[in-house]
Amino acid sequence: MRNPSLIPSFVRSLGRILALGALLAASAELASAITMVNDPRGFRQIPWGVPLKEMPELIVVRTNSHTTDYVFRDMAPLYGDIPVESVQLSTVDAQFARVTVRYHGAETHSRVLRFLEQSYGAIERLPGQMMRGLNQQYTWRGPDTEISLTYEANRDRGFIFIESRNLAPRFQDRISDTAD
Repeated sequence: MRNPSLIPSFVRSLGRILALGALLAASAELASAITMVNDPRGFRQIPWGVPLKEMPELIVVRTNSHTTDYVFRDMAPLYGDIPVESVQLSTVDAQFARVTVRYHGAETHSRVLRFLEQSYGAIERLPGQMMRGLNQQYTWRGPDTEISLTYEANRDRGFIFIESRNLAPRFQDRISDTAD
């Protein structure tokens, strides 16, 4: 004979598992990438894959065996027309592959998000979806470029990674190759 007290426990557990599965499916949908409208295929008219070492407007700030990081010489860091903390261009194996933008402030974040939506495609705002929170993450994906925005509200800082979809994976490959 079955124990009748196990059936309500099983039903509650099954209900929790189904609710957790629905929650995970919903959060995965909210984190999905936005199809990019206008792929820039680089940054500021610099196409992905070109060497940066001969460009006089850039200076080297860090280098190692496979990667080199640059900043613009004699130019305040801007993303679009928005003042930011820093704009760094990176090469892997001497090929331009990534831009990292750092910024602070909720107002700057609003301007950056508005610029990205106007330039690369609007974020799909679903009923009940939160556009504010401790961590916001958005990704625009084009055929050649991926742009990822992360904003940490509790630290009031944001990061934008603009990457070549073909070359950026090499950063991880090179780190793995040199790890002990």
